[in-house]
Amino acid sequence: APAAPVARHVTYCGVCTLPPEYCEYGGTVKKCQEWLEKKHLDMYARIWSPEVLEAATASLSLEAQERAAKDAKKKAAKAEAAEQKHADRLANSVVTIKRIERNKRKYVTAVSGLEAFGLDLKKVSKDFGKKFATGSSVTKVPSGGEEIVVQGDVSGEIEEFLLEKYKDIPEDNIELVEDKKKKAAGPG
Repeated sequence: APAAPVARHVTYCGVCTLPPEYCEYGGTVKKCQEWLEKKHLDMYARIWSPEVLEAATASLSLEAQERAAKDAKKKAAKAEAAEQKHADRLANSVVTIKRIERNKRKYVTAVSGLEAFGLDLKKVSKDFGKKFATGSSVTKVPSGGEEIVVQGDVSGEIEEFLLEKYKDIPEDNIELVEDKKKKAAGPG
């Protein structure tokens, strides 16, 4: 009788989500190496130790070794540039909290710009609904993005909540805006 298949345990990188043997093909090799060294030292030694890397390049010709070194430098520079671009984008991203008057003394609060910080809008919307005990939903905006609309005037509280719960949003990147409804011109 054929042997029953045995399940294989595969470790996945906590940074790029690839198996560590393939991290070099992702864009975050340096971060992946640091993660692997911290979490799985034995696997790090098997893949990235100087002896293993030297053994892998020893069989290459001198030209191929130079090309490999050049490629590695290029990849590192490219990864660093991508990381810098991401950091710049985060630094320039603004979360806008807008208080919008509906009618009489009714308000809604719209929050946009959260997706730039890698937040799941549906989850954040749910958190808002629970925190403020009110209706909260994700809606599309005409410019193409999405925003979270929360029932009620909770703009100040939302700012505090965002700073408290989502630490990667800098306080300087949050902007409060008040949107007043224009009064209709009455007769005469």
